[in-house]
Amino acid sequence: MFALQLFMVIHVLTFLGQNGKSPLVLGSKIIDGKIAPDNEMLYMASVQDYRGNHVCGGFLVSEDFVMTAAHCDLDPKRVVLGNHNLKKADKKMKIAKKYKHPDYKNVGHGYDIMLLKLSTPVRPSKRIQFIQLPFHETTLNENDKCQVAGWGKIKTYGSVVDDLRVVDVSVISPQNCQNAWAQKVPGYNLPPNIICAGGYNTTKGFCQGDSGGPLVCKGIAVGIVSFNKSIPRTKLGNCNYPDVPNVYTDISKHLNWIRMILKEKKSKKLCVSTL
Repeated sequence: MFALQLFMVIHVLTFLGQNGKSPLVLGSKIIDGKIAPDNEMLYMASVQDYRGNHVCGGFLVSEDFVMTAAHCDLDPKRVVLGNHNLKKADKKMKIAKKYKHPDYKNVGHGYDIMLLKLSTPVRPSKRIQFIQLPFHETTLNENDKCQVAGWGKIKTYGSVVDDLRVVDVSVISPQNCQNAWAQKVPGYNLPPNIICAGGYNTTKGFCQGDSGGPLVCKGIAVGIVSFNKSIPRTKLGNCNYPDVPNVYTDISKHLNWIRMILKEKKSKKLCVSTL
């Protein structure tokens, strides 16, 4: 059984709809949320392909770096900043280089984190702000209240939306998260260095297009949208009633790598704080 589950994890689906029967679906759409106010979450970024299509979320962590998920490395060409409605967005920045975590293989193995170097530094403004990262390795408590935001469908069979949406989610302990996943996918072990929040017998969380967006707790980006569980025998994320917790990359477990990249590339401002 373990070998079968490992095979299924390695052949994880992407949110672009590749064929397969993996129990995992990469994170994408906000469920049971609301439209984000224009004057909040000004760090949010839309990662887009060469046609200008939104493929992943991201968030601005310095004047020249956007953070997102490693599984979003699908030839992204630009990021859009400064507007929550993608049809009205006018701040479009080319991506100069991608820095994917060297230990990343697929979402089932963890390390689902990537930094995108912008071709031109971004100055903070009334429309664009950085978000803080943890200053040191942190541990969240069960039921801590956080937020996740992104663009995309708002239900399993719904249509894509243009306005950024946000929803409140509660943190789930690592042990409870592992137990919940093991009950639904026997023999499956979650990857290391993750955070669980939302889903799990609620109607709140993410599903298949918000990949790469931040999990924000007390104003600090602590996680990156990684994956959820698919509907059995389909390639769709269960956006209506997730029966396992949503899974995020734990940013605080990768701070040395983040600092190394930003220091080497002479990023002038990294916003960090304690949690």
